[in-house]
Parts: sequence; structure tokens; C-alpha cells
Amino acid sequence: MNQVIGEAEASQEKSSPEQRKNLFKVVASSFIGNTLEYYDYFVYGTASAIAFPTVFFAHESAFVATLSSFATFAVGFLARPLGGMIFGHRGDKSGRKSTLIMTLMIMGVGTFLVGCIPSVATIGLAAPIILIVLRLVQGFAVGGEWGGSMIIVLESAPTKHRGFWSAWPNTGGFSSQIIITLIFAWVYTLPKDAIISWGWRVPFWLSAVVMLLGVWMRRSLEESPVFTNAKAAEEKRTRNRALTAENFEATIKAQEGQDEHIQVAVQDHHTKEHGPLYKVFVEDWRDLLRIMGLRFAESLPYFLLCTFALSYGPQHLGVPKEQLNMAILIASVLAFPAHGLFAALSDRIGRKPVYLIGTIVVFVTAFPFFMMLKTRSFGLILLAYIVVLNLGHNAINAVQPAFFAELFPADRRYSGAATGREVASILSGGLTPFIATALAGANGARWYLVAAYVMVGAVITAVALWKTPETYRVDLNSIKDVS
Repeated sequence: MNQVIGEAEASQEKSSPEQRKNLFKVVASSFIGNTLEYYDYFVYGTASAIAFPTVFFAHESAFVATLSSFATFAVGFLARPLGGMIFGHRGDKSGRKSTLIMTLMIMGVGTFLVGCIPSVATIGLAAPIILIVLRLVQGFAVGGEWGGSMIIVLESAPTKHRGFWSAWPNTGGFSSQIIITLIFAWVYTLPKDAIISWGWRVPFWLSAVVMLLGVWMRRSLEESPVFTNAKAAEEKRTRNRALTAENFEATIKAQEGQDEHIQVAVQDHHTKEHGPLYKVFVEDWRDLLRIMGLRFAESLPYFLLCTFALSYGPQHLGVPKEQLNMAILIASVLAFPAHGLFAALSDRIGRKPVYLIGTIVVFVTAFPFFMMLKTRSFGLILLAYIVVLNLGHNAINAVQPAFFAELFPADRRYSGAATGREVASILSGGLTPFIATALAGANGARWYLVAAYVMVGAVITAVALWKTPETYRVDLNSIKDVS
């Protein structure tokens, strides 16, 4: 198997025009899939801050309604580990391509239907219940999207540039942020009654366009060469094991029950090979824990700046929502060159040094970010967003796809990367706005606790990074040897 896949990797270095064309299509379709994934985050996070407290939690106080909105935002993350496990297992057994078409369709339909839910004033308690159910559906699909889309790029890219190519789909998060910011800039021009009545629904409905485009592109993709060769080697190994077992039985038929060692050998050959998820939890559990720790410094500042701050700034500091959205928009545009730079750097000096740079930036900017936000100066707020997102978050985010996937062998790469990342998403991502709102308090005075929360997350990531092996030069089939 090592030789088969090693040859597949070598052939990627001498890619044909058709292979390069397929690589571009893989990157583009993965970019669209991640755009829809993060579109779901941002449209829901923004709507949670400006409309959901009134639409779905109208009978609560402003503080409790905001907490409730962010709690339903977090609910979607609860289903993500299950989605990561199920779709990851399917992707490792049946293929990356068909699994990714499935996740994209479920994700898009779930997002569209959120925009169709009547308000609590119309259908009562059923409104927030339906909202929670659809959030679970979205989260379930998202759990399988990121891992698969990154892995199919990684396995299709030249070995020397795996980090660079696999980073670009991750910029889908910033493209969706730009799209959401522009859409909500229009929504904010509507009268408040119109926003609450129907304006907030439009961004959810527009997700259907992204979904249909992504499905159309993914239908024409080729399966990754690494996965194709891994499956061929697995099938050959299974056939050989079956033939060997038959030969053993024929040899000892006359000696049945007389030689215990031969009987054990026959039993071993009949033993069914364990599935990807079993191998991940039994053989790769250390890598799962590493991935979980590595996510904190990436997720915490991201959801803090792009979700929590949209509620905290206007409510407690008097910072106009338009200023925060403009800061996010500009920082998101700069994210594209930042991703390319940090990803290319990781191909030259390694994943760990670049990851460490981002982690340090997140740690040292936790308190200064809030201090700059409190000035209500757009220039300082913009500077804070650019530094935290582009020098902190993006240094990590650009490296993460290749770093996580390179920890696992091909036969369980999808399961391992998706499961580890999505389990960590609950604590390091989905709960961040809720926890930050609770820490800051009803009057927002305890902002320093939120800053400390981010710093603790950065420390957790630093420890996990210390315990994680470097991966940027490993053969994709010899990965188990590095851990």
C-alpha cells in the first residue's frame, strides 16, 4: 500500500494539464462549500444580534433574549461532532466527492428554511423550537463539510505546495463575511419594523444560490488520487486476506483441532478489519486531543470579533454597528493575501512555527482589543480587527487545513480531521458568544474576563502545539510514523 500511494504522490509532482485543471476545480468547489458553511455562521450570528431577540424571544429582557439567541447559535455546534463522525466515516469508505455533495445540499436547505420560520408572535413556542431543529440540521451537515473539502484539496495538490493550496478554501469564511456584511449593510438601511418583519430573512434565502452553484461544481470533480489509490490498495489487501484464509483452512482441514496456533491464525484472517472511526478513537486519540487544543486560539478571537462584538459594542460601548461591520469587511478583504502568505510560509518553514506566530498574537492582543474598542475611534477599532484577525487568527487558519489532515493516514483522514475539529468547535467556537456575554455581565462591565478567556484559550493551543509533531514534509501515506 505504501508503494502504491507513494507512486500516486510522486505523480502529483508531475501533474498533467488535466490534473491541474481538476485541482483548480477542487479548490474552487471547496471554496464555495466553505463560503456556504461560514455564510451560515455569519448570517445566523448577525441575525442573532440584531433580530432574533425580538423575533423569537420577544417576551424576555434584552440581556436574556441576547443570551437565548446566542444559545441557539451554539446549539448548531452540538450536532457538528456527530456530522463529522458520520460524514467522515462515509467519506473514508465511499469517497470524498459524493459525501461533499451531500453535506452541501443539507447545509444549504437548512439555512434557507431558517429564513422561512414564522415569528414567536405568529406561532408561539413552535418558532424557537423549529429554529433549534434547523440549527441542528445545519450543524450536522457543517460537521462533515470542512474536513472533506480541505482533504480533497490536500490530496489533489502537489506535495511541496499542500499548505498553500489547502489554505484557499478556508478563505471562504472571509468571502462569506464580505457577502454578509454587504447584504446586512443594505438590511440596516431598512426601517426597523421591516428588518424585524422580513429584512433579516433575505440573507438566509440567498444561501440557495451558493448551494446550487457548489453542487453543480462538485458533480464534475474527480476523486482525489491519494484516496483512489488507498481504496485500491485496501481492496487488494482484503482479497489477499480472504485467499490466505482459504489456503489456511485447506491446509489444516485434516488437522482441525490439533494445532492451536494454526487455528488462531485462521481466526485472525477471518477477523474483519476495523472501520475508520474505530481506528481514529483507538489508534489516533492523541491526535484528536491535539486538534481540539489547537482550535482554541483560532476560534475564540474569530467568534469574539465577528459575532459577540456586534452585540457588545453597540449595546455597552455605543459603537455603531456600521463601524464594526466596516472593520470586519476591510479585515476580511485583507484575509486573502494573509492566507496566501502564511500558507506559503508554512510550506517552507513548517506548520508549527507559523501556527505559533498566530497563537502569540492572539494572546498578546486580547486586552488591547477591548481597550481599542472602548475608544469608539473607528481608526483604532479597524487597526484592532486587522491585527487580531490577519496576524493572529489567519496565521493559524491558513495552516490548519494541511496541519490537521497531515496527522492522519489516508484510510481515516476524513474521520480524524473532521471529528477532532468539530468536537472542539463546541467549546472553542459555538459557545464563545454565549460564554463571552455571560462573562461580560448584563452591563458589559466585566470585559476583562472575556479577554482573559481568550488568553486561556491561547495557552491551551500553545500547549497542544508543543505536543504536536511537525507534518509539512511527511508522505501522506506514512503519517502514522510521525506521531
